[in-house]
Amino acid sequence: MSSTRTTLRTTGVAIRAMLVLTLVLGVGYTLLVTGIGQLLLPWQANGSPLADEKGSSLIGQSFTDADGNALPQYFQSRPSAAGDGYDGTSSGGSNLGPENPDLITAIQERKTAIAEREGVDPSQVPADAVTASASGLDPHISVAYALLQVPRVAEARGLPEQEVRDLVESRIQGRDLGFLGEERINAAELNLALDDREGE
Repeated sequence: MSSTRTTLRTTGVAIRAMLVLTLVLGVGYTLLVTGIGQLLLPWQANGSPLADEKGSSLIGQSFTDADGNALPQYFQSRPSAAGDGYDGTSSGGSNLGPENPDLITAIQERKTAIAEREGVDPSQVPADAVTASASGLDPHISVAYALLQVPRVAEARGLPEQEVRDLVESRIQGRDLGFLGEERINAAELNLALDDREGE
């Protein structure tokens, strides 16, 4: 009988401890961290949304028509191997090695298509224009790739080329901590800035 009482008491203590810990750690801690995030870093806590609320500045987007053709009035992002392209639920690279024939063929095809679209020699097409990032979601393009696209975007929008170039240069993000990585431009934010400028 005392063994049964001990077992019941121990079970009761375990259940009460589980309920208290669930409330404190599962509910209380979550509310505390969410509250701190909303108070101190609301933009980041809410997913770093773009100004138009149609995406996140952390996830790249495609600027193509229904057939997958580049929209001439927009700066194009780098290729994406995430699902059907920039699919946040399928993050990942192509996992193809540098000697893989399929990857080499894809890069050559992209390079030829971009050179034709931008009216330049294939040798002028930057590497990030033809290769996907490791996550397949990188929203950034190199400064070189952005500047390569300036003439086309300016012509498509009927804007002076220098005005578009100035906008590109004003959107350059420096290296992390001043020395990590390369200078880059968020393509989605750049295109949004262009749309806002035309709407003024």
